[in-house]
Amino acid sequence: MLRWLRQRVETGRRAEELYGAVVTAARQPAFYSVLGVPDTPAGRFELVVLHLYLGLEALQGPDAETIRQRAIEAFVNDMDDCMREMGVGDLTVPKKVKRAAAAFYERATIYQRDLSDAAQTNLVKSLKHQLLEAGAAREDAAEALARYVREASAALSTQDFDEWVRSGAAKSLLDESLTNIRMTVT
Repeated sequence: MLRWLRQRVETGRRAEELYGAVVTAARQPAFYSVLGVPDTPAGRFELVVLHLYLGLEALQGPDAETIRQRAIEAFVNDMDDCMREMGVGDLTVPKKVKRAAAAFYERATIYQRDLSDAAQTNLVKSLKHQLLEAGAAREDAAEALARYVREASAALSTQDFDEWVRSGAAKSLLDESLTNIRMTVT
């Protein structure tokens, strides 16, 4: 029985670390300042969803499914807390959290489909639609974001997401993806 409890605690700790790394990766300032992702609750939500998808897809091993489920629970709890902090009414919070969870699963399906597409044009369109402001969306920003997602997905096939973020590889990859558009922004 103690073995089961220890394993459950370890799985919970691992899921919390993973979700913490997801939020850290999503908060990189260049997403907002260079790429033009709106620095609003909706824009931050979309970046968390994107990174949560990447983090969950990268999970390997015997406990991967349990960690995935616990990380999604951490995401849902975070959404609940954020909505309450923003002053959303107690009766409305569960409905909005349910919509946020449904949006995560919808986006995950879209990102999975687009990453497996050989042409890779759909990923640019999806990211432009989900993450970049309609009026300000630039093609070079959408391309840079798609490059970041593709390369992150490839890198995460051999490395844990939280280690990838902690080592600075996420920031480096984002900086590399932005080199072509920094020249056009300034």
